Amino acid sequence: MKADVLLGLQWGDEGKGKIVDVLTPKYGVIARFQGGPNAGHTIIFDGKKHVLHTIPSGIFRDDILNVVGNGVVVDPVIFKKEIEGLLESGVSPFDSLVISRKAHLIMPTHGLLDAASEMAKGKLKIGSTLKGIGPAYMDKTGRNGLRIGDIESAHFLERYALLRDKHVHMLVQFKDYKYDLSKAESDWLEAIEYLKKFKFIDSEHILNKELKEGRGILAEGAQGTMLDIDFGTYPFVTSSNTITAGACTGLGIPPNKIGEVFGIFKAYCTRVGSGPFPTELLEETGEKLRAAGFEFGATTGRPRRCGWLDLPQLKYAVMVNGVTQLCMMKADVLGEFDEIEVCTHYMHKGEKIDYLPYDIRPDEVQPIYKTIECWPGDLTRLRDVADIPASLNAYIKMIEDETGVPISILSVGPDREQTLILKSDLRNDT
Repeated sequence: MKADVLLGLQWGDEGKGKIVDVLTPKYGVIARFQGGPNAGHTIIFDGKKHVLHTIPSGIFRDDILNVVGNGVVVDPVIFKKEIEGLLESGVSPFDSLVISRKAHLIMPTHGLLDAASEMAKGKLKIGSTLKGIGPAYMDKTGRNGLRIGDIESAHFLERYALLRDKHVHMLVQFKDYKYDLSKAESDWLEAIEYLKKFKFIDSEHILNKELKEGRGILAEGAQGTMLDIDFGTYPFVTSSNTITAGACTGLGIPPNKIGEVFGIFKAYCTRVGSGPFPTELLEETGEKLRAAGFEFGATTGRPRRCGWLDLPQLKYAVMVNGVTQLCMMKADVLGEFDEIEVCTHYMHKGEKIDYLPYDIRPDEVQPIYKTIECWPGDLTRLRDVADIPASLNAYIKMIEDETGVPISILSVGPDREQTLILKSDLRNDT
């Protein structure tokens, strides 16, 4: 048995949570492999909207083991609020949710360091969600971090105090940054006690045992390929590996145990925060796209920057992830337009290219567009593959031809029912 991977191919917010929820019945285990509460995976069913930040998106399905893997960073306070939200919606996660002992903890001072650092950058800020993700990963790579397994130690509070005091000393350099740690620390320690209600596991042993016994695993990524710490638009990236390789290090699964790779992308592009975005639409077309797609961050509420589909970027993401199946989201949003544009190439240093170069800042690349007939009208009631408009089928085929990868799933609305399975074996299994 092999583990399949599902991840974002753009700058995050592609709709990963919905597709995990749709595919979950095929699997026995859903495992988050990186990121933290800077993620926002939205799932809508039965007329209700659910937003998850740390908890895997299989939590709403029965008889599924949901694993928070070692590559994730966990904020106990946010985690506790997520659990309370699940309980209010009638979902009890205490038996179906487990946490890797090797997952790192986000401390209150990590959030303070994040905010102070971003404030000090001024106009050069990277657009952090201010959740303490970066500082937590810095402590991980600096070999200072606290892990979930440390909670079980008799010396946990002592270890916590040592790292907290180190952070407080670091905050002294930010002379204009004022903060009050006492309330945040009290809430955090209370949430640590709440975490003890869950089972802490040695996830690498459990997951490899599940594979050996033939139980399917879906590794759930957060953020998107272009936010990968190595292969994204550095330095405007997150602090973890968001690509397929991150599933191996974030779960302890060997590379030869990776099976299908589901790549999620929108029929257009969006980005939250700072950083290069070649196809960004800055005027009324971008506003129209944002309004039609309700493009506001699930975690921060910030308006997303919107632009046309970028094929050189998409092909790059397919390449570095080894994508085997594509899932196209928000095709219904483009029904607002009679015609759309697609970036097919870049002008880069006087040369026309069809790949992603080292730098994609506006002074380095200029997108070259192709105009395409759209499919105006309401697609949200579309349920039969046979009823897909010819112009949308042509768009799908164009993307498949460019990437060399089939589009297996088409989303035409936010609800789990507004999903068309284009690949027959997925359709039969789900």
